[in-house]
Amino acid sequence: MKIILNLSPNYSKKNRLKRDIKFVIIHYTGMQSEIESIKRLKNPKFKVSCHYLVNRKGKITQMVKDKNIAWHAGKSMWKQFKNLNKNSIGIELVNKGHQFGYQNFSYNQIKSLIKLCKNLKKKYSIKKEDFLGHSDIAPLRKTDPGEKFPWKKLSTHNIGNWYDEKKVANEESKIKKIEFLFFKNLKKLGYRYFNSQKKNIKNKLVIKSFQQRYLPKKITGKIDPKTYKISHFLTS
Repeated sequence: MKIILNLSPNYSKKNRLKRDIKFVIIHYTGMQSEIESIKRLKNPKFKVSCHYLVNRKGKITQMVKDKNIAWHAGKSMWKQFKNLNKNSIGIELVNKGHQFGYQNFSYNQIKSLIKLCKNLKKKYSIKKEDFLGHSDIAPLRKTDPGEKFPWKKLSTHNIGNWYDEKKVANEESKIKKIEFLFFKNLKKLGYRYFNSQKKNIKNKLVIKSFQQRYLPKKITGKIDPKTYKISHFLTS
């Protein structure tokens, strides 16, 4: 794996230990071009940087050495860790981002990212679930790497969490079954005006009416397990 050095002066001079590195944080650059991104990441005025930048062709540039603390995470929190710069490697992916025309990440870019992440995972014993997006650790102010980032693909390489789609689909079918049974129970009780085959505002109002009577402290208009169980109890 070829890595080009183009070091930034923006980092904390104090070295950290290998065991301090517990996370990899993935960002997008959110700027018009790769050149602009590199200029900003190297400009002392902006006080931002990253350890690695991966461009759209898949070229990897190291901008801060792993042993140094790059300024990429900012105000952030994950598990018991706060302000994750000290405990993470920051990777920037060249992408215009939501502000300038959010792009799909390129095939070569993701291919290089996977290689880089595998290397970092092995080198620092980073757990699969500790590969994170900037928006995971700073959800109130950040949206990167965004909805087009292929977390599912990375998970097939044991990088980042993903869910069991079959199990989730089964759960969804259970929820639909509960909705059907709930409205069946309402019909038994005498409620009308709803359409159990179609979600609409009338259904929500009928659910709210039921909850106003039986769950006055939890009027959401949604069929949660307790709402369903009450309807089942009243009709069994």
